[in-house]
Amino acid sequence: MSLIGVLRSGVSGMNAQSNRISTVAENIQNSGTTGYKRSSAEFSSLLIADSAGGNYNSGSVETKVRRSVTEGGTLNATTSKSDLAINGNGFFVVKDPSGAPYLTRAGNFKVDGVTGNFTNAAGMTLMGYSLLDGEPNPTLNSVTDMVPINLASVSTRATPTTEASLSGKLPLDGAVTPGGQYAKKYSLVTYDKLGKSQTLDVYLSKNTGGTWTASIYNAAANPTPAGSTPALPAAGQLGTATLSFDAQGRLANAGTGTAKSITLNTAPGGAGETITLDFSGLNQLAGDYSVDGKADGKAPAAVTGTEFGADGTVYASFEDGTRLAAFKVPLATVKSPDNLQPRSGNVYQVSVDSGDIQVGFANQNGRGGIKSGALEQSNVDVSTELTAMIESQSVYTANSKVFTTGNEMLDTLMNLKR
Repeated sequence: MSLIGVLRSGVSGMNAQSNRISTVAENIQNSGTTGYKRSSAEFSSLLIADSAGGNYNSGSVETKVRRSVTEGGTLNATTSKSDLAINGNGFFVVKDPSGAPYLTRAGNFKVDGVTGNFTNAAGMTLMGYSLLDGEPNPTLNSVTDMVPINLASVSTRATPTTEASLSGKLPLDGAVTPGGQYAKKYSLVTYDKLGKSQTLDVYLSKNTGGTWTASIYNAAANPTPAGSTPALPAAGQLGTATLSFDAQGRLANAGTGTAKSITLNTAPGGAGETITLDFSGLNQLAGDYSVDGKADGKAPAAVTGTEFGADGTVYASFEDGTRLAAFKVPLATVKSPDNLQPRSGNVYQVSVDSGDIQVGFANQNGRGGIKSGALEQSNVDVSTELTAMIESQSVYTANSKVFTTGNEMLDTLMNLKR
């Protein structure tokens, strides 16, 4: 081996340890970064075949950086429900402000005050699927069909009425109601799809033969006529039902035209909501009227909080105590996570060596679960890194001695001509 080769070997060794020190420094400075994965420098020798005559050809050291992406960090509990940690395999899918997709384990998300999106400390937006139109059908190898997790679209929610009912007692000995009049009126408050309340009036009239007629009107469109005569509204009837009771006073389908329920539209002309009004809870017994009514549907309620399920479902919690499954957060996987390309913001980009992305949901096909109120800590062990730093410094010093010794020998050779 020539003296120049000795110098090159020393320089190669120092460069290798410089790379190692760089990874150690990066690890230490990110030891408190959520979801950070440590890097390490791995060395391999580069040799040149010896030449004839027994002369040794010096080689060098090649450095490769390995990312320990598959090595999980400790999960620490937090007080924020929007802090998310993956307990097992998988990555969150996020997008940067330009819309470029990335993968990350950093789940320190919070609602951005400007966009309403859930973003992490690096400004990356959490992506997922909307559940407002039913269960999603994700593209298994793409993220292009994902949308930002944003509860602004469900900041208020109204549930339209679809079912209503009357229950209780009608008088067995009640007088027959004259034509065009009613014996009793009951009102039900319902809601349209915008959350606007509307009142349905149910007019009960007793017929000859022991049957009853229920006539339903929209109270706003057809107010009860003024005066002491209990007259039915002149127009705008939404529907009628004939109620027949058996010998025990229970409602029965006793013949043509009788029914236990009626399906009607809440607006004349069919421009309102479709509601099924159920009469099966009514009985005809001795005594006075005693009727109760109820209807489903809710007025608009504001979102007061967010909850995350272990399967990635994002629930919007409303001020009325209800909650709605609004979004679902998927988890992405690749065949070789350690070969993902790191990018700024503690995110990763798919590479040829990592394999293509596969999209699924938590706790399915080997993917981990999502834990709300927790964060995955860095997998850096500072004591291990400090030990590596000392080792690297010692090896660097030894390589510098090789260089200085070779340089001194070269000086000796150069001085032979004097």
